[in-house]
Amino acid sequence: MKKAKRSRQALETAVHGVFLLLGLITVGCVLAITVYLVLSGIPAIREIGLWNFLFGKEWASTAADPKFGILPFLLTSVYGTAGAILLGVPVGFLTAVYLAKAAPPRLRAALSGAVSLLAGIPSVVYGLVGMMVLVPGIRKLFGLPDGASLLAGILVLAAMILPSIIKVSVTALEAVPPEYEDASLALGATKEETWFRVSVPAARSGIAAAVVLGVGRALGEAMAVIMVSGNAPNMPSLFESVRFLTTAVASEMSYSSGLQRQALFSIALVLYLFILLINAALNYFLKRDKEGGK
Repeated sequence: MKKAKRSRQALETAVHGVFLLLGLITVGCVLAITVYLVLSGIPAIREIGLWNFLFGKEWASTAADPKFGILPFLLTSVYGTAGAILLGVPVGFLTAVYLAKAAPPRLRAALSGAVSLLAGIPSVVYGLVGMMVLVPGIRKLFGLPDGASLLAGILVLAAMILPSIIKVSVTALEAVPPEYEDASLALGATKEETWFRVSVPAARSGIAAAVVLGVGRALGEAMAVIMVSGNAPNMPSLFESVRFLTTAVASEMSYSSGLQRQALFSIALVLYLFILLINAALNYFLKRDKEGGK
């Protein structure tokens, strides 16, 4: 018995050590990426000037007198992500509620498979479909000379973030203890009232995490949007060709050098800080909400 107990304790210690090592490796990777981006991006910001870099309206990195203003890219990414969230979150959230609470088993299995398939489709396929179907459709519908625009980018991003929002939200809703719903139904609430007034508030942390994943996917996408948005460094307009922060890096990194290359790393640093700020804001509001509910 003592020998078996010692073996079990040794196994538990080894497993804990492996988990600790994996956790440290993960944290180390995050720190390494952070340090590398800061060291690579700060020199360009110092040379260009923070104000000129963030609020300059002209990007001409290969001109005789180069300009490195990223305000058009910054606003395009903000507007594009906001538009994708405004379209994708309600659709994804309502779909998740239906799948988790109301869908018949067979239909749920079919829809869950379709959502998983959407999650596995490569970005270039989304971009190709958007370029062949969506861009010509926008051109004909609105009578534009070119359908490659911010609107096309928003629609493609909204479709791309749906699987993440749906799958994570479904998992969060299914984790709500059934006793909560039983108590609500026993008090006379309808099923719909129970879903939206009991289950959804109880799963809000998981749903918020789904939204953050969607924001991260939308902010970080490059291949699909570069195919449908026109990739022109213009100030953002719904029906104009635009360039996102990610596509600015992807389109110029292969031939960049010197200050231009450093400026592209600075753009990557701005993207990274965006994600950090979004996560920090979400954690703050969730924590405040929990403290207010006590």
